[in-house]
Amino acid sequence: MTAKIHPGGAALLVACAAMCTLFAGPAMAQFAKAEDAIQYRQEKLKAMGEESDRLGAMVRGRVPFDAKAAQQSAEALLALSKLPWPAFAPGYEGGKAKPEVWKEMDKFKAAAQRLQGDTAKLAEAAKTGDLERIKAAFGDTADSCRACHREYRNR
Repeated sequence: MTAKIHPGGAALLVACAAMCTLFAGPAMAQFAKAEDAIQYRQEKLKAMGEESDRLGAMVRGRVPFDAKAAQQSAEALLALSKLPWPAFAPGYEGGKAKPEVWKEMDKFKAAAQRLQGDTAKLAEAAKTGDLERIKAAFGDTADSCRACHREYRNR
C-alpha cells in the first residue's frame, strides 16, 4: 500500500528535508544511542521507499502519469537521499544493516554516493516532464537501491 501525499505535501517534505540537510552537519553525526541512529536511518530510508513507490507506480503505468507529482516525488527522493548516511557511522551498528557496512565503509559510502548521483539525475529528468526520460532515470535509481540492499541489508 502506498501512502497518498497531499499535492502540497511533497513540496513541504522537500522543504523540510532541505532544512534538515542544512542544519544537520555535526549534530546529526552524534546520536545519544545506537538505537537512535538506527531508528533515524530506518525512518529516512522508509520515506525514500514510499516516494519511490509513488513515482514507480506512475513509471510502471499502474496509476496515470502526473508530471507535477512525478517531479515532486523525484525532488523529495533527492532531498531524502542525503539524510540517512550519518546514522551509519561507527558505533551505530545494528538494525537491518549487515556488518559489512562497517567493514567496507569506503565501498558503502561509494554506494550511497552512487544513489545520490542517480537520484539527482532522476530529479533533473523529472523537471522535463518526459516520461521516457523519467523511466530511464528511475531505473538507474532503483538499480542503485537494489545493489545496496543486496550487499548491505538483512531481510
